[in-house]
Amino acid sequence: MPFQGSPGSARVDLGFLEPQHGLQVTVDESPPSKDTEQPINCHSGRGSLRSEGRGLMAVLVCLSKVPLLFLLLYVFICSLDVLSSAFQLAGGKVAGDIFKESAILSNPVAGLVVGILVTVLVQSSSTSTSIIVSLVSSGLLQVQAAIPIVMGSNIGTSVTNTIVALMQAGEREEFKQAFAGATVHDCFNWLTVLVLLPLEVASGLVRRVSYVAVTSLPLLQSGQEAPELLRVITEPLTKVIIQLDKSVITGLAMGDEQMRNRSLVKVWCQSNTHTIATNVSSFGVTGVTAENVTLEIHHEKCTHLFVDSPLSDLAVGLILLAGSLLVLCSCLVLLVKLLNSLLKGQVARVIQKIINTDFPWPFAWCTGYLAILVGAGMTFVVQSSSVFTSAITPLIGLGVISLERAYPLTLGSNIGTTTTAILAALASPGDRLVAAFQVALCHFFFNVLGILMWYPVPVTRFPIRMARFLGEQTAEYRWFAVLYLLLCFLLLPSLVFALSMAGWRVMVGTGVPFVVVVVFVAVVNLLQARRPQCLPVKLRSWTFLPLWMRSLQPLDAVITRVALRCTKIRSSQRGHLAPVLPQLSTVKLLEAGELIDNPVMISLSQVNSSQTIEDGRSTRL
Repeated sequence: MPFQGSPGSARVDLGFLEPQHGLQVTVDESPPSKDTEQPINCHSGRGSLRSEGRGLMAVLVCLSKVPLLFLLLYVFICSLDVLSSAFQLAGGKVAGDIFKESAILSNPVAGLVVGILVTVLVQSSSTSTSIIVSLVSSGLLQVQAAIPIVMGSNIGTSVTNTIVALMQAGEREEFKQAFAGATVHDCFNWLTVLVLLPLEVASGLVRRVSYVAVTSLPLLQSGQEAPELLRVITEPLTKVIIQLDKSVITGLAMGDEQMRNRSLVKVWCQSNTHTIATNVSSFGVTGVTAENVTLEIHHEKCTHLFVDSPLSDLAVGLILLAGSLLVLCSCLVLLVKLLNSLLKGQVARVIQKIINTDFPWPFAWCTGYLAILVGAGMTFVVQSSSVFTSAITPLIGLGVISLERAYPLTLGSNIGTTTTAILAALASPGDRLVAAFQVALCHFFFNVLGILMWYPVPVTRFPIRMARFLGEQTAEYRWFAVLYLLLCFLLLPSLVFALSMAGWRVMVGTGVPFVVVVVFVAVVNLLQARRPQCLPVKLRSWTFLPLWMRSLQPLDAVITRVALRCTKIRSSQRGHLAPVLPQLSTVKLLEAGELIDNPVMISLSQVNSSQTIEDGRSTRL
């Protein structure tokens, strides 16, 4: 029997329940009353409001991170500027004295090493190349002797971003990528120098090309200065901390001994120099002679922190070095964490796709050259290749920028940093303008020729492979990064400098066998990877060599043992065993018949007699 509902109801026939009699059920479709609807709507409204509140809060948090990101980047760049000032205070006068030795600079290999060491000391290739241009414009240095120094300054400037990469050593994969992205700059510079320096000594290639460019292009009027686009933003902070009188370094390089007793810390920010003619009478000499006397009139005193400090330049430099490194490390850690929180999920994938994706065919080859132009433009804006490459190093570590994309950006930064020397050359006197401009163009053509050698053909992009290998080594052995810095920027240049000063016979007798061995090992490694059948059976692997000649594991064992001994001594002084750093690499040592497999390699002689070593078990601290 059908159930009759209200006018707003619907009738449903349930005939499947009983074949003979259909059962009809009415379902009310009229709007529910407000009394029954209120609890449900109230509950769902709270949920929607709560979700909307969470979404709004997440958006606000993300938006607040953006100005914080720019603030950290600003402090990071300022700390790099202060770090450069600290290095100049600590070693600026030494750099000036090195440049003064023209007899040493006449040796091209010694000039190359001088360029490396001076740029490492002052932490700025722009400063070192500007000093070189000033020496050439003043006639104290010839163009031929200046070219190797310019090449060395190109190598020395890449130490900054390598130091920045060390700050990401906490995460193994990030450290691997960041160190590879930083050292691709080093590898490019070293390979270019190894090819172009012998060519320059033998044929004067760079000097001739730059001379043709100078004589064929109309020169601009002298008196122009390098633009200070980024310095306008950073100076309000850095001028409060320290201001330097860079004319002291240039004066020492030009042989002005009066600058030796003058401090690099600027005291007077505004001063004028007046030359007046006075009559001078000497005792015991009849007559009066007229001489010109130079008077320096000071108008405004500087207001930075060290303006009236009794400390020496070295002490001020060390204080600023420690403070700037602390701020630099803190900013870099915070930048990495902030970028990790912003560039994750879909956002990171979109940014990586935009940055690392090539143009569609047939214009894919244009992508790298566009990246070179971007790197050159950004470096011209900030007027420092160190700042630009150091800023992209954390992004390389996070994987936002791939190593293949970072390589052309770095090449572009090498081009952009040459504009400082070019504009400094345009400020030279008219009679020395051609020579100074030629040196500045040598810097430019050195980088252009390097790009032509190591970028257009993908097979010749050896710096990428070399940097990736260095990144893998530092990921496995953390100490390798510090060893690399000391070896490439201090020990090796100093050794080459000493050999070059001993004479060409010693230099050739030592250098030629070393180069032959390096080339032989490189060729054998390439054949082992590509065509092992072309090699003798013994040369198809390096297993016939002792372990210390083909692996860093023995050296890692020594360094780990020393670190453990220092830890043990420090812990014994405290009266308890200190925990061992877990980041040291795992090595195995077969010693005294026992196999010890430990994250920090220890020997049986270091185990206390009270400790029990069970057979077949690993010894662990």
